[in-house]
Amino acid sequence: MNDGSTSGELADSLRALISRLSPGDRLPSSRELIKEYRVGPATVARAIAALAAEGAVVTRPGSGTYVAQRTRLRDEVSDTGTDWQTVALTDRAVDTHLIVDPLGPPPAGTITMDGGYVHRSLQPTRALSAALARAARRPDAWDRAPAGGLTALRTVFARIVGGSVGPEDVLVTAGGQSALSIAFRAVAGPGSPVLVESPTYPRALAAARAAGLRPVPVPLDADGLRPDMLADAFAMTGARLLYCQPTFQNPTGTVLAPERRQQILDVARASGAFVIEDDFARHLGHGGAVPRPLVADDRDGTVVHITSLTKPAAPSLRIGALVARGPVMERMRAVRLVDDFFVTRPLQEAALEVLSSPSWDRHVRSLGTALRGRCAVLTAAITREIPGATLAGPPTGGLHLWVRLPAGVDDTVLTGAARQRGVAVSAGSRYFATEPPAAHLRIGFAATADHAELAEGARRLGAALTDLGPRNG
Repeated sequence: MNDGSTSGELADSLRALISRLSPGDRLPSSRELIKEYRVGPATVARAIAALAAEGAVVTRPGSGTYVAQRTRLRDEVSDTGTDWQTVALTDRAVDTHLIVDPLGPPPAGTITMDGGYVHRSLQPTRALSAALARAARRPDAWDRAPAGGLTALRTVFARIVGGSVGPEDVLVTAGGQSALSIAFRAVAGPGSPVLVESPTYPRALAAARAAGLRPVPVPLDADGLRPDMLADAFAMTGARLLYCQPTFQNPTGTVLAPERRQQILDVARASGAFVIEDDFARHLGHGGAVPRPLVADDRDGTVVHITSLTKPAAPSLRIGALVARGPVMERMRAVRLVDDFFVTRPLQEAALEVLSSPSWDRHVRSLGTALRGRCAVLTAAITREIPGATLAGPPTGGLHLWVRLPAGVDDTVLTGAARQRGVAVSAGSRYFATEPPAAHLRIGFAATADHAELAEGARRLGAALTDLGPRNG
């Protein structure tokens, strides 16, 4: 094998080697593979990552790569008699490549810096457990809930949004992702374009495509979505829908500038379009003032607002809300009625108890303080460990840093090498609807146990970059 060999060829050679080994056997080290096959470190990292995604091998940070218990490879053919389904299912495949980790679940000992939820130590678990226990003991706990959600819970969500929003404008959903799916299907028909920020949330792209929509990217700058580019995009595509995250945008952390907020609404209104405002991070500020939601100042029914409790509370508090006025709300209520009828009542009651308690405001304040400290620690560590990286921000809210990598570094290769070093980060290419303009990483500071683990994760990431050497594959 020569220097021009691809990672695919190396992976084929390793598959042949694995077929002769037993589950639990250790593969040669990266250094040994580089020497034997005369390839670069990045080529080895890509090959190992591909095998890990197939389930052929498992990696153990600090120990090595081992043959997995299940060694059946992806390219083996299984005769299950279901070939007829290929024709019956036509072309409505659901694309999940942006939201499924190609490297598979991280092994034990991996420092997780790619998640979208706060660490258990930052969650109000005692308050959640107590609220759920009280909710489950109520005489009507297991009765049918209203299709639109409990009136008291809708009232609390309306109060959080502010403006003239009332409980009649609120639809309770099973978390933010469910709200996204409902909104996309209710507002636009299959084949329609939807304008999205670039970069943007990968699960929003997946939900839009699953609804048959075509994402069209609109660039961001330091002040958020550009109104001039947005107007051009509406004119060129004929789109009637914009999806955006005006507050602590994922992944960049950008906050839409005050002077642009009304401009965005004016542009959308002039185009006869809706704006889906994903306000997932309202409770994730780092201690400063958080801007009002766009929907609070919307008088024309342009904005469909989404909020959720999973990010500031816990992953399994799958409670969110859609806020809108006019026929679009009736359409969304109809979609949710067909989808799942209503959200489970005990979880709604528990969410109501949590939001109505004075402890919720205390939790949000303490969470903001913790996130600000973790953000500062990770910012310093990344600056130290990855010379030449450029950080957007620093963010004033959210859970992540958006890092532009030095020239010549491939983000997908680096994430594979980082996994080998025992740290999980997200490749920036997942956040773009089309080809990314540069290589980025999204690095989280909320999913780790403490500041020391954050610093160690950054150190391992820097070591992974060093492993790749000057050629990066």
